[in-house]
Amino acid sequence: MSVFPSNLGTKTPQPFFFNNNFLKTHLKLFVSFHNRNYPKSRNPILCLPNSNKKPLFSDEMEKNSNWVAAIESAPDGKYDMELEVAVKAVHVACLLCQKVQENLIFNGNEDVQAKDDNSPVTVADWSVQATVSWILSQAFGAQNVSVVAEEDIEALSKSNAISLLSSVVKTVNDSLSAASIFGIEPPVTALETTQVLEAISRCNSTGGPTGRFWVLDPVDGTLGFVHGDQYAIALALVENGEVVLGVLGCPNYPMNKEWLDYQNGYRRILSRLTKSSSESWGGKGCVLYAKKGSKKAWMQPLVSGDKGWVWPNSARPIKVSAIDNPILATFCEPVEKANSSHSFTQGLAHSVGLRNQPLRVYSMVKYAAIARGDAEIFMKFARAGYKEKIWDHAAGVVIIQEAGGVVTDAGGRPLDFSKGIYLQGLDRGIIACAGSSLHEKIMRAVDASWNSSSL
Repeated sequence: MSVFPSNLGTKTPQPFFFNNNFLKTHLKLFVSFHNRNYPKSRNPILCLPNSNKKPLFSDEMEKNSNWVAAIESAPDGKYDMELEVAVKAVHVACLLCQKVQENLIFNGNEDVQAKDDNSPVTVADWSVQATVSWILSQAFGAQNVSVVAEEDIEALSKSNAISLLSSVVKTVNDSLSAASIFGIEPPVTALETTQVLEAISRCNSTGGPTGRFWVLDPVDGTLGFVHGDQYAIALALVENGEVVLGVLGCPNYPMNKEWLDYQNGYRRILSRLTKSSSESWGGKGCVLYAKKGSKKAWMQPLVSGDKGWVWPNSARPIKVSAIDNPILATFCEPVEKANSSHSFTQGLAHSVGLRNQPLRVYSMVKYAAIARGDAEIFMKFARAGYKEKIWDHAAGVVIIQEAGGVVTDAGGRPLDFSKGIYLQGLDRGIIACAGSSLHEKIMRAVDASWNSSSL
C-alpha cells in the first residue's frame, strides 16, 4: 500500500488508512504536508482501519497544541489508535453510568443485585461491559480483542432475570445510539439480546504473561455508585505482561479540585432534591489517561448533552504533587472495610506524622487523586485471604507512573500483571506515592510498623 494518496494533485485528499505500526514520524510528516498544501481543507486525512466514514485524525485536530504535544511525547506512534479508541469507549461508558446512577438515586435500587460474595452489581456493570466490548470489537475486530473483565452473564441468564436483562439491553442500545458524539459509528440496527450477552461473555480472558489483552472494570466502586458517590470506569491494555495504556473515567470527580469537598459532602443530599446539570457542579466528571513511556498523563472533561467532541477534547496535562514531606501529605484509603485494614493505615499515618484528613473514597478515584495532585499517598493493605484483582489497579497504576508518581508493593517491587486475573506475589500491600522520595519514606515506615501490627 502506498504511503501517500495517489490524488495529491487534485487538492482534495481522500481518506487514508494506516495500520498500528505506522510510526509517528510518518504521521507528523504527512499531517504537516497536508496542512501546508491544503490549508483550507476540512477533509479527513487519516481514518480508522476498516472504516470509510470515521476519521481518526484531521487537519483541524492537528492545530490543537495538546494533540501535537501528545504525539511528540511518545517515542513512536505505537498504541496511539488503541488509546484514542479506549478513551472514547470510556467516555461513552461514563455517560451510560451517569444516567443509570441518576435513575438509581431517584427511582430506588430495584436493579441492584448481589453477587455470591455479597458485593453489589447493577445494570451499569453489565451494560458498560457489553458497550466497551462492542466498541473494541468494532474498532479492532472481535477476533483480535481479548478482554479480562469482572462480570459474566450467569445472573442475567436466570429465569427470574428477564426484566433485568431487558434493562441491560435497552441501556446498551441507548448508549451506543449516542456514541456518534465521540465519532463512534453506532450499530446499524439495535443489538438483540443474544448480541448483548455475547458482547458481555466475550470478556472471558484470563490474562497471562504473553500476548495482548484489555483489562476492564466496568464500574469500580459499585457501593459508591449505588450511594450516589464516587466510582470509576477503568480500562487498560496489557501486552506481554506490561500495562501499556490506561484510561480512568471518573463521572463524579470534578475537574476543579475546589469543588471536591463540596461535592463529596453534599452531592447525595442535593441530588435527591434537584437533577443538577453538569455545569451546575462546576465541571463535574473527568477522564484521565496515559500511555506507558510517554512521561505524560492527561485529563479531559466529560461531555454533557449533545456537545461536539473532537479528540483530544480540551485535554490538559496532569502531574503528581511536589510534596515529599509526609507531614504535609494527604493520603487516600478505601472506604470499604471488608477487604482492607484501616487500623494499620491509620496507625501508619500517625507514625509518619500525617496531619491532613485522609481522602477516603470509593474505587480507583484514589489513583486519579494521586495523579492529579489532589493527594500524595495511597496505601492498601488487604486483610488475610483477600486477593487483589488486576482490573482494580491496572489503569490507575500507569496513569500515576506517567504523571510522575511511583506505585509498587510494600517491598518496592512493581505490581505484576502477568499472572492472570490476580496480582500474585504481592509483598504485604500496595503503596502509591506522588514521588520517589515520599515513596521511600512511606516504605521505611511500613517496615518499621509491620511487625507490631495485627495483620
